[in-house]
Order: sequence, then structure tokens, then C-alpha cells
Amino acid sequence: MSETNATVFKPSLRLIDATMLVAGSMIGSGIFIVSADITRNVGSAGWLIVVWLITGFMTLTAALSYGELSAMFPKAGGQYIYLKEAYNPLVGFLYGWSFFTVIQTATIAAVGVAFAKFTAYLVPQISEDLVAINLGFLKISPAQLLSIVLIVLLTLINNRGVNSGKIIQTVFTLAKLLSLLGLIVFGFYAFNHQVWNENWHTADIWNLHNISKDGTVTSLTTIAALGAIASAMVGSIFSSDAWNNVTFIAG
Repeated sequence: MSETNATVFKPSLRLIDATMLVAGSMIGSGIFIVSADITRNVGSAGWLIVVWLITGFMTLTAALSYGELSAMFPKAGGQYIYLKEAYNPLVGFLYGWSFFTVIQTATIAAVGVAFAKFTAYLVPQISEDLVAINLGFLKISPAQLLSIVLIVLLTLINNRGVNSGKIIQTVFTLAKLLSLLGLIVFGFYAFNHQVWNENWHTADIWNLHNISKDGTVTSLTTIAALGAIASAMVGSIFSSDAWNNVTFIAG
């Protein structure tokens, strides 16, 4: 087939759309739910910031590397293309199906669950503790139903085409950015010196310790401290994982 007759993707996304894709993917439910778990693992505001800084550095270096790869291989497909070119088509094939059946599906499910969880604070009838459907061997909560409906709805919208998907992405991303900006402004407005001093001027601000859910505080030794930091970074890395999504539209 000649190059002129070859099927190619029609470029439909602009720089702002790609920016919204990355920002919208990274600024998601993760940052709102994992900070508490990170704090329980490391036990202080100082180490909470350190964990996020380490994750940010890792994300930045990885993003720069992927920027080079996307320039070398300007094709739609992202990591599938890079693995296929670096190793062989089989590796790319296996990754593609793993991404479709496990990696991305788990992320989508986590986002759906988080959405339902936070919605339940506003609408208690959607609590995950309630039972909406009881089949005996399977119980489905209203929160799970809401998650399923949300995933199906967004899937249908994206299946309508790139334009529909990018509009939804841009609207939701702008809403999240404005919400975060509002939280920052509110934080300055509601600034409390006593709370600040409790978090930043105490003697153990850099002492690693674990805080259990019942409030028990356990000091950590060197080896345990490394394990606590690694465990804490699971949440922060999960929240930052979507930086590579823009490479899927590199073509």
C-alpha cells in the first residue's frame, strides 16, 4: 500500500488538550485520599512533604525520558510502541493486553470507587456500607452501582469520538484545578498559627514513626524507616502514575 493511501490518525488534539489530559489524569482522587495513609506511615508533616518531593523528582525524570522517546517514535501507542521498538513485538503485545485487562482497568475501578466514596459524604444513601442488590452469593452496594454507572457513562462518551472525550476531559480538569486553587486560597484564609506550630515546630518533626488507625504511635528504626518510606510512596506514586498518558496520543 502506498504511503498516500495508508490509513493514518487524524490529529484532533491541541497542546491545551494534551495538557488537560496529563493534568486531569494526575490531579485525580489519589491526592485527596493517599495523604492520610502516607502520614500514618511516616508520622510527620515533614516526611509527608519529603515523600511527595521524592515522587515528584521520579516523575519529572521519567517524564523527560518519555519526552525523548515520544520524539524518537512519534506514533500513537505510548509504552506499547517503546517496548515493541526496544525489544520485540511480542513484548509490546503482552504489555498492551496487560494494560487493557489489568493495569488501566484497575486504575479506572479505583477512580470509580473514590468518586462513589466521596459522593457518599454528600448523599449518605450511596454509602458502601448499604446493600442495594443482594443475590445471596453477591452483595452490591449503592456505591458500587454508582461506580459502574460512572465508568459506563464515561466509556460511552469517549466512544463517541475524540472531540467528545476531550471536552469532558477539559471541563473536569478545569473543575479540579479551580477546586485545588480554592483549597489553597481557603488555606491561607483559614491559616492558624497554633496548627502550624504543632505540625512544623515540634521536636519530632523529622522523626519517623508509624501511626496506627487506633492512634498508637510506634517509633521506627533505620530499616523500618526505609520500609515506611517505601510503603508511603505506594500512594504517592499511584497518584502520579498518569504522567505517561500523553504518550498514547503522540502520533
